[in-house]
Amino acid sequence: MISRALIAGCSGLTLSPDEAAFYRDASPWGFILFKRNIDSPGQVRALCTALRDTVGWDAPILIDQEGGRVQRMGPPHWPKYPSGRVYGNLHASDPLLGREIVRLGARLMAHDLKAVGITVDCMPVLDVPTEGAHDVIGDRAYGRTPEQVAVLGRAAAEGLLAGGVLPVIKHMPGHGRAGADSHLALPIVDASRADLEQHDFAPFRMLSDMPLAMTAHVVYTALDRDGPATTSRIVMDEVVRGHLQYDGLVMTDDLSMRALSGTFREKTEAAFAAGCDMALHCNGVMDEMAAVADAAPLLSGDALRRADAALQRVRHEPEPLDPVDARARLDAALAMVA
Repeated sequence: MISRALIAGCSGLTLSPDEAAFYRDASPWGFILFKRNIDSPGQVRALCTALRDTVGWDAPILIDQEGGRVQRMGPPHWPKYPSGRVYGNLHASDPLLGREIVRLGARLMAHDLKAVGITVDCMPVLDVPTEGAHDVIGDRAYGRTPEQVAVLGRAAAEGLLAGGVLPVIKHMPGHGRAGADSHLALPIVDASRADLEQHDFAPFRMLSDMPLAMTAHVVYTALDRDGPATTSRIVMDEVVRGHLQYDGLVMTDDLSMRALSGTFREKTEAAFAAGCDMALHCNGVMDEMAAVADAAPLLSGDALRRADAALQRVRHEPEPLDPVDARARLDAALAMVA
């Protein structure tokens, strides 16, 4: 099956005829769901089936299900999960228990996602916040040291993988120092390259074996004074593929975010010219999505190799889990830091 290097969103709870026709023609590699696409377990399962039917194969379906304030599936049909900071607080008081509970929480989330047909979770967040940074990361982070973020990020990724769901490490190579929300504006980071490598980039290097990564729409002036990581060949070559030694699939963060300038064709072409493997467009707006699809190439070469390698990491027989017992253990541990 030949797919386009595109992950696309949709507008509602069901597919419109125009959306279904567009996906059949564009053949995106995957899809992503947001709260606007979520109502009930049966509805989400039906939507996932309909999306896959348009492309004719078991295409990846993504979601941002971190816990805390970034949780697309929640009550009344799915349980709440804590933010990364809550897990970090538990780890600070009991490192072994903290790591176990992060993995358990992610394993439970994988159970929820797999049950409705979602196979990729855009977590763990590996960003390391610094004093004075914008709160767009904030309590989504597992801690304020690269070591703690890496340890707990790996535990979360392992929990997802154990449940048959692929993790996406984000926002490569680091959004924690950013002074602006890249959904709304372009963050510019003036830290030295040495500080970035020791602090911001370190968790990504420590998890460089993970199959999927999402870029940061952030300018690092020590590397490239003009281009954010998503569209910077310097960052992609020297940092992502060089310093981080990352050979997994790199998808852009959402191309509809305001951090990036230019038309959707220009943004998409710039991301691929920089070395990204996959374009991500999330909001389901048809004319934007069509422009991104028109500029996105068919998967081939290293991008195809990386995409195939990622799918080979899916565990088709998930690690055994008693969800009732696991949830009780999770709740009991989290009560210690409530």
